[in-house]
Amino acid sequence: MRADIHPDYHTITVKMLDGTTFETRSTWGKEGDTLVLDVDPTTHPAWTGSGAQLTGRGGRLDKFNKRFEGMLG
Repeated sequence: MRADIHPDYHTITVKMLDGTTFETRSTWGKEGDTLVLDVDPTTHPAWTGSGAQLTGRGGRLDKFNKRFEGMLG
């Protein structure tokens, strides 16, 4: 097996939207960095069961709707 082919695996802190934090091991960032989430399990509609849509993402559906708005009466 070849040495030094795997990425650095280290401890980071993850900060959720409600301010809670937890430590996990990841290849993201550097040792001790903090990953601040913009969507987490406490707010995402898929996990909360709410019918809310994620807005402000500028996805393809938004672009399509904006392009063709007003065409169908």
